[in-house]
Amino acid sequence: MSGFPSITGKDMIKALGKVGFVVARIKGSHHRLEHSDGRKTTVPVHGKENLGPGLINKILRDVDLDRESLRALL
Repeated sequence: MSGFPSITGKDMIKALGKVGFVVARIKGSHHRLEHSDGRKTTVPVHGKENLGPGLINKILRDVDLDRESLRALL
């Protein structure tokens, strides 16, 4: 993910909130986000630790967004 910004779990939740995702539940450090159309994903929030590139790609697949869309939301 060259040139892709570092993003924390908290930042990811804020960005997904802008497109209609809400935190449905929290279990430990894992936040379950759901959209009214049925899309779901889990985002770990570990303080200021950045999400890895593989995890970011998995979350983007779950919520059906591409990198450019996420970049615009940040």
